[in-house]
Amino acid sequence: MATTATHTPPAPAEPRPKRMSAFERYLTVWVGLCMVVGVLLGRTLPGLTQSLRGLEIGTGSQINGPIAVLIWLMVVPMMMKIDFAALKGVTRRPKGLAVTLVVNWLVKPFGMFALGWLFFQHLFLPLIGDDLARQYTAGVVILAAAPCTAMVFVWSYLTDGDPAYTLVQVAANDLIMLVLFAPIVGLLVGVAGLAVPFDVILLSVAVFIVVPLAVGVFLRVALVRAKGREWFERGFLPRFQPVAVAALLATLVFIFAFQADNILKNPLHVGLIAVPILIQVYFNSSLTYGLMWALRVPHSIAAPGALIGASNFFELAVATAIALYGPESGAALATVVGVLVEVPVMLSVCGFCNRTRGWFAGPAFPAA
Repeated sequence: MATTATHTPPAPAEPRPKRMSAFERYLTVWVGLCMVVGVLLGRTLPGLTQSLRGLEIGTGSQINGPIAVLIWLMVVPMMMKIDFAALKGVTRRPKGLAVTLVVNWLVKPFGMFALGWLFFQHLFLPLIGDDLARQYTAGVVILAAAPCTAMVFVWSYLTDGDPAYTLVQVAANDLIMLVLFAPIVGLLVGVAGLAVPFDVILLSVAVFIVVPLAVGVFLRVALVRAKGREWFERGFLPRFQPVAVAALLATLVFIFAFQADNILKNPLHVGLIAVPILIQVYFNSSLTYGLMWALRVPHSIAAPGALIGASNFFELAVATAIALYGPESGAALATVVGVLVEVPVMLSVCGFCNRTRGWFAGPAFPAA
């Protein structure tokens, strides 16, 4: 009597660890080096630094021209990746996007204002004084009101996120930012006790969001029509990666050069500013991640969503703070501290998301 052989299906293969580029692997190192180079540049070549800082887009705008160009080089390639037609498909999986938008726009800026008010205008007030307390509060609010854009794709990659859904989350945030960034900043910074010139905020939004968004969308549509999607995504876009990386590093050098005196004169203040920023990052990422888990959102959507909810579009924040209050202001310093904090902290959040991938396993969690 013949026996029927039974075959045990092979266990699913473990996902291969991400192969990061040298830039991604040593992000914290590069940021640290940029800080050192920038501070040295600002201290040893003050004349050159002052000349670069004086190159403005529009007389009296305080929107730095070199930083604007570098941000365009960094953000336009990211904008070219966004297929806004993909927004149509999100209606089939709306929960992840809904959580991200609620945390980014209803929790994050108002929560950061509360933390800034508590720490700067009460707990740390004897150490910093009234004027800097208001400026630091304004700086962290500006930082929190600008959800992360370019770096989200690095964080999503490191957590094995769904790239298409990440694009949708970024695209939706960028569109909302066009409308809500200026009103939220104006409201909360006004409550903090500082004057808010709305024309400067609107100019910052135009320079750092509208321009790169319009250029990126135009180039995507024109080149896809002319050469096809395959050539555009596999041949054209990868050529911009080294340019975007170089632009990011150069932007950090400029930012730290312009803030060299502030950083060296107020080392204690740098640590004080970092406290509410750290609390905000870990609170928002935990809240987003927890809501995603409770709503049974797949890990490949939950992890990038948590990272978007915690990180910031620091290029826009720094530029806006400088445009509003000047490159040597306390508000500008607060946004620069956000740059210092963000990379190492976000890498720790990525590590936590990867270690807890098993929380999102089982039949209750659909595949992305």
